[in-house]
Amino acid sequence: GNKVKEIMEKGALVPDEDVIELIKNKMTAPECQKGMILDGFPRTIEQAKKLDEMYTKSGTKIDKVFEFKIPDEQLIERIEGRRVHPDSGRTYHVKFNPPKKEGVDDVTGEKLIQRKDDTRDVLSKRLDSYHKYTTPVLEYYKSKGVLHTLDATRKIDVTWEDIKKQLA
Repeated sequence: GNKVKEIMEKGALVPDEDVIELIKNKMTAPECQKGMILDGFPRTIEQAKKLDEMYTKSGTKIDKVFEFKIPDEQLIERIEGRRVHPDSGRTYHVKFNPPKKEGVDDVTGEKLIQRKDDTRDVLSKRLDSYHKYTTPVLEYYKSKGVLHTLDATRKIDVTWEDIKKQLA
């Protein structure tokens, strides 16, 4: 855990082996006995294969993979409009979930920020990388019969109901 934190704080990529080891160690935690959710991992075919290998060795498998499908422009609009209260992590959106007073946290009255990576330029690069490396991962899990594609253009509560149906 600390090793990964140090790497991330330096802005470097965490080696696949370290991420897999972290997941392996977390699998045995009481809160993960019914399963776990991995957000944003794996991102490459190589990571997916290493993850599958780790699960196979532990006598389990990945049984659900969710793809939240949304057009790039709509995603960019959502991310560019995000505002965050740094201390609490409370999140707002200038259009879809604005604070009562523009730029100010509803609870504390403190200033909201826009994360440095919530810009069109950064997002465009991340999306290019996503399409190049992650799209094949989706095909990999689709071929295994565990991919579930969800329409992420809808309201959160509708998407959440879809997720609960898939997990039932």
